[in-house]
Amino acid sequence: MNPVEDGAKRVVRGVLVKVLVHRRTDRGMRLEEHAARCVRRGEVHELVTTDQWEPRPGARIDRVGFLGFVELGCGGVIDRGDLVRIGDAVVGTVLGFDACHLPNHYNILIHAERPVSGGDLELRPETAVSFTQGRAGQERTAH
Repeated sequence: MNPVEDGAKRVVRGVLVKVLVHRRTDRGMRLEEHAARCVRRGEVHELVTTDQWEPRPGARIDRVGFLGFVELGCGGVIDRGDLVRIGDAVVGTVLGFDACHLPNHYNILIHAERPVSGGDLELRPETAVSFTQGRAGQERTAH
């Protein structure tokens, strides 16, 4: 039996600062061993979609779509399974993190039905981004 470890947490919010419009099938990202990362206000991280769901450390992620870069407006914790929304659209859920570009930025890997790019979604700079506790289909609302 797994004990419940997670309580409630704040929504991590930010805005897109650069849109990316390409996809790859041979990217070779490696999933970090950590399922959660603390983030700080003002950090910039890359958002990457994938249809691969392999939440084991070191898993190779090849099929990806690049959404863009997000500047975080508040600090918080981003966890595997968090719901990712850009503007009014749910993009998917956080799979994990690839750290190949650290200390510059993380690649935040987002599990989606298919790898999509920022061009596919017609994203624009300054569009709101949020990471909310839970998974797609299990949206939580504040009371």
